[in-house]
Amino acid sequence: MAIAALGLALALPCHAESHPSPSPTLTLDAARGAKLYGRMCAVCHGPNGEGYAADQAPRLAQPDFLASVSDEYLRGAIADGRRGSTMSAWAQNRGGPLTRSDIDAIVVYIRGWQQGPSVRLDEQPLRADPFKGTVIFAAQCTTCHGARGVGGPQMQVGGADLLGSATDGFLRHAIRHGRPGTPMPAFEKTLSPQQIEDVVAALRSFQTRPDGHPLSRPPPLPLGPVPLNPGGPEPNGFKAEPGTTPADVVHAELVRGARLAFLDARTPSDFLREHIAGAVSVPFYDPAPYFDKLPKDTWLVCYCACPHAESGNLARELVAHGFTKVTVLDEGLGVWKARGYPVSTGESSTPTPRQ
Repeated sequence: MAIAALGLALALPCHAESHPSPSPTLTLDAARGAKLYGRMCAVCHGPNGEGYAADQAPRLAQPDFLASVSDEYLRGAIADGRRGSTMSAWAQNRGGPLTRSDIDAIVVYIRGWQQGPSVRLDEQPLRADPFKGTVIFAAQCTTCHGARGVGGPQMQVGGADLLGSATDGFLRHAIRHGRPGTPMPAFEKTLSPQQIEDVVAALRSFQTRPDGHPLSRPPPLPLGPVPLNPGGPEPNGFKAEPGTTPADVVHAELVRGARLAFLDARTPSDFLREHIAGAVSVPFYDPAPYFDKLPKDTWLVCYCACPHAESGNLARELVAHGFTKVTVLDEGLGVWKARGYPVSTGESSTPTPRQ
């Protein structure tokens, strides 16, 4: 089941209250939101909310999604992100760059894509069998969403953040009606009403309390020491932007003691959660404060989790500002971790011990 827009169409918290389209008095907020969206969100969700520009980010300008989602749901998804996915936490109290008013402006802008009235969600008490729902989910949904709703190519619908913010009515609506124009089909003619109830119950059975605590340090993070191996030789085999360099090549040069620097292009909240050991935080959406601090005689390896969208943007910005030794880590952080190469948490550059 491609419950994909059951993604930020469950990704981006959801309530049953109505939410009118932006009024003319909010024009300035919408314009500000458009600038912020273009700078930070369009790289994955597309410049017009069409989705799937990078990393299977869902379509936000989808009529059924906007008709059923609340502003508070949108705010929560932007602010807190979706742990276990590449949807970053963007709020300052989570280590991201956005203030509450910034997030509100983005919500106003997104709401401007809504074309019709909001729907009244079916919030009746859930009467269902989660075991039966789990069987249906395994047959219909895991190809897109993974076992228990995580790990698939589409939205992480079993994630604690998403399920903690979506109401049963929102889940019902997404499953019944799907998200036309996205990989998420409608199931109202495929599954009976009771089967849909059972799937919602299965999703609830996947729900767990999120671990950890919100990050409180506001960005930007101070640039740590660069480069690594300052007295080392020039790396071999690096391909300058727009080329990319495989993780195995980069790691081999790191072990050889080559002079290089890792630039984490994601939000500071993602960086603090986990990053390549020795990396520094240079967010793709605001690299300017770091241009004068980064060495132009050193290879700069940009990376993200997408694996190329955010890091590619950062690499292009660096080249546009006179940096010539710039490459993108081809497979991104996921493959780096899968290889067992060193990562760190917080602001530390010390590798985190593998479990």
